[in-house]
Amino acid sequence: MTSSNSLRGKVALITGAGRAGGIGASIAEKLATLGCRVVLTDIAETGMGLGDKKELETRCAEIMNALESIPNAEAGSVSSAICDVTQEDSVAETCAEIYRTHERLDIVINNAGIGFLMASLMDVSLEDWDRVLNVNLRGPFLLTKHAAPLMIRNGQGGRIINIASQAAKSGFPHASSYVSSKHGLIGLTRVSAIELGEHGITVNAVCPNHITTGLGSWQNSYFSDLLGQSEEAYLAAMRERIPLGRPGKVTDIASMCGFLCQDEAGYITGEAINVSGGEEMH
Repeated sequence: MTSSNSLRGKVALITGAGRAGGIGASIAEKLATLGCRVVLTDIAETGMGLGDKKELETRCAEIMNALESIPNAEAGSVSSAICDVTQEDSVAETCAEIYRTHERLDIVINNAGIGFLMASLMDVSLEDWDRVLNVNLRGPFLLTKHAAPLMIRNGQGGRIINIASQAAKSGFPHASSYVSSKHGLIGLTRVSAIELGEHGITVNAVCPNHITTGLGSWQNSYFSDLLGQSEEAYLAAMRERIPLGRPGKVTDIASMCGFLCQDEAGYITGEAINVSGGEEMH
């Protein structure tokens, strides 16, 4: 994948970017190194899988420190905002404030997601079902709805990238709400690509396989217990079924997002791109 200066000065909004070692933070750093002004958002609420305000501010500081040694990055190119992607008022105000501050919004990465509410299909509560669907599907819908008009106002096109999952292509036990939300996200990606294409806005989904972030570590423990295996045996079996021999890394996803945001990827839209080391091939 080639790199260029096509992202210099563009503004990128990344949701769910407050967790240490998370996909969102890695994407933010990647886009910042490519010259973007990035705005990290999270819900600012403590709890499993959620980034609080202090974590969000810490991620910004870490990225700014990393940028000091990267000549392509612009000074002051990282900031943060609190955004609850399940609430339309919060999403609308976040997008509007970014536009007021930067006078443009070019890129949205819908990364915020919930993947820790696991239960068998017959044991899933309606509350948990709704919570997962609200974050994983309603959130990207709301961000697309409110960001697209701002991109259109710019008149320079834009990029919307939805972080889906291998679960957007295949089913997994004890993950009915998660799998359903990610399959739905592919549908949203395709419709958005069709409707926004005339404005030069591309919309794609990136589908990682398992990545051992903080949330991924919790999933390792859950599924190894479910299968009656040690976590070591569970991970060994995972490596064996992946042609490239390892689970994904956050940087794998960040690199794909960086490519999709650049001019070289301007003719790619409506796609659900696997980044899975060959584990998922459809």
